[in-house]
Amino acid sequence: MFCYKVVSVTFISAAHGQAIISDKVTFGGTLRSMTSEGLSNLARRIREVIEAQSVVHRCSASIDFMEKIGRPYPETLNDDGMYMHVKRVGDSLLGEHNVHLSPPVMGAEDFGFYSQIIPSAMFWLCIRNVSVGSYHSLHSPHFFLDENALPIGAALHAAVAVAYLESQASRFH
Repeated sequence: MFCYKVVSVTFISAAHGQAIISDKVTFGGTLRSMTSEGLSNLARRIREVIEAQSVVHRCSASIDFMEKIGRPYPETLNDDGMYMHVKRVGDSLLGEHNVHLSPPVMGAEDFGFYSQIIPSAMFWLCIRNVSVGSYHSLHSPHFFLDENALPIGAALHAAVAVAYLESQASRFH
C-alpha cells in the first residue's frame, strides 16, 4: 500500500533586521502520515537529511521531535466490527442516504490513542448548512457551528452507545 506523507514547515525564526545574517535559525512544523510506520520513517528520514546537510554546510544541527513533551499521534484506525455497528445505527436513525464513508485523512487526532486500546470507530457529524453560514472547515477562522445539528449528533452518539450496550448485555448476565 502506498503511504502518503506530508511535511509542513509552519514557522521559521531567526534574527531579523537589514544586513543581519543570523548565526542561528529555528524552524518547525508538523509531520503527517496515514500509518504510524510511515510517520516513524518520515521522522527518521528528516533526521538523516538534516544531519547530512549540517555536515555538508559545516554547521551544527539539532533535531527535536518533542517526544519528551508528548507522544506522537498514532494512526486512527476504525475497528471493522465497531464501524459496522455505528453504520447500522446511523442508517437506522438517520437513513442510509445520510450516512457516508469518509475518505482517510492525515489529521493528527487524539482519538487514535483510544483506537489503540479499545475497538473504536470515529465518525463525523456533518454540519454544513449554507443558509446559516455554516460551510467553512473546522480549522478555518470563519468556522461557524450550526447548533441545530447538535441534537442530531447527541442522538446518534446516544443511540450508538445504547445499541452497543444492548448487544453486549448477555455477556453480563
